[in-house]
Amino acid sequence: MAFSLEEPRAEARGSSQDGKILNTASVRKGLPVLSRLKLFVALSRTPHALLDMATPGLAALLWLGGFPPVETVILGLITVFAGYTSVYALNDVVDHRWDREKLQRVRSLDTENDLDVTSVRHPIAQDMLEFREGLIWVIAWAILALGGAYVLNPLCAIIFLSACVLEAVYCLLLRVSYLRTFLSGAVKTSGAIAAVLAVDSSPSAPFLFVLFLWVFFWEIGGQNIPNDWADREEDKRLGAKTLPVHLGVERASLWTMVSLFIAVGMSLLLFRVISYKIDLPYVVASLAIGFFFLLVPAYKLYKARDRFHAAALFNRASYYPLALLIVVAFRSIT
Repeated sequence: MAFSLEEPRAEARGSSQDGKILNTASVRKGLPVLSRLKLFVALSRTPHALLDMATPGLAALLWLGGFPPVETVILGLITVFAGYTSVYALNDVVDHRWDREKLQRVRSLDTENDLDVTSVRHPIAQDMLEFREGLIWVIAWAILALGGAYVLNPLCAIIFLSACVLEAVYCLLLRVSYLRTFLSGAVKTSGAIAAVLAVDSSPSAPFLFVLFLWVFFWEIGGQNIPNDWADREEDKRLGAKTLPVHLGVERASLWTMVSLFIAVGMSLLLFRVISYKIDLPYVVASLAIGFFFLLVPAYKLYKARDRFHAAALFNRASYYPLALLIVVAFRSIT
């Protein structure tokens, strides 16, 4: 996935000229502490995780119509950060054999359009981190996230554990079924649903349903499909099952458009299922944000059907929840 927030630039690729992964054990041991930390940041795709934290915050703020108590905000931020850090790292830990195989077969990694530039892509697969180190990193952050989630609401802890299981299954189905994409959507919605339950133990069922659909279709159309688009040819050769491989570029671009139209529609419907009134300027702002961050780049991808426009869609769609969060937060403090 060569261009996305989820795949940091390979400054130290660990590949020889014949495409084989170098044994970097000696290099690994000699790295300074800061460089080692950057490898773990790359493993967890921290820049992307920080952007994704906007989604749970937006969900909680939308439901409450204002900010929760300060202690809930602080505990929530710690928990959400730990959760995203562990789940993103889990993806690389479970997928490390596949990533190594892919790196051995692909000579060069096109990362010039990366929005998330950190240190290396797939540090475990490149032997920059040991598998055991990555696993310990995942478990440590998962324990912190689990503890925070339980304090906020025991149901949040169950949601987090379910998301971890779904993420692992999503990775394991890479060569089995393209329907795994829908698991990705479910995993991404878990943070938003848990955030609402963290601030209110009995929220409206219609709100949770619309919230699920909104995040789900944003993830499918704005993240998963365009992110897999970069590796479509390589994935096809290696037998991976993704939507761009299964559908082809024409149908994949159409699915992307449809998914994001639904996502924008769900964002507007959210304003109808909350218990307070949203003034028209905020509704218009929400629609404009959806148009700019989702529909415009999706339409360009539909017309061009190439990797460049898939990258542009992914990168712009990644900022969509943050842009909405700013609008909703502004409403809450004015």
